[in-house]
Amino acid sequence: MPKHKYIETPDKLWDLFEQYVLHEKDNPMFKVEYVGKDGRIEKTPLETPITFEGFECYLEDKGIINDLGDYSSNKNDKYSGYSTIITRIKKNCFVHNYKGASVGLFNANLIAKKLGLIDKQQHEIKYEQPLFPDVQENDRDQ
Repeated sequence: MPKHKYIETPDKLWDLFEQYVLHEKDNPMFKVEYVGKDGRIEKTPLETPITFEGFECYLEDKGIINDLGDYSSNKNDKYSGYSTIITRIKKNCFVHNYKGASVGLFNANLIAKKLGLIDKQQHEIKYEQPLFPDVQENDRDQ
C-alpha cells in the first residue's frame, strides 16, 4: 500500500481508529502458564489497552501515515476539521483504559500514570539537629 501524506477526511480517520480497535481485540497478548505436574502450557488471551500512540503505530504499520502530531496540534490551521475526531479518539482511549483499570483488567498503577491520574503530592519533613545537643536552651542563660 502506498504511503499517504495525509488522511483524506475526519471520517476516514475515525474509520481507521475503529479498525485499530478491532485489530487490538482480534490480536490479544497471551499470558502463558505451566499447569500441573507435567507443566501443560495454557495460554490465556489478554485484552490490551487502546492508546493514541498504539493507534499511530498501527497507522505506520499499515503504511498510511507515521505521525498524527500535525492533526493533533492543528498545524497551520490546516487540520481544524480533524480536531473533534482527534479529541474523540483520545477520549475513547482514556475511557477504555480507565474502565479497564477500574475492573482490574489492566494494571491500575500503570494506567493511572499514563492517564495523568497519579496524585503527585510531595511531603517534606525537616528536623534540625542542635549543634550542641548537651546544652539546653535554659542552660545558655546562666
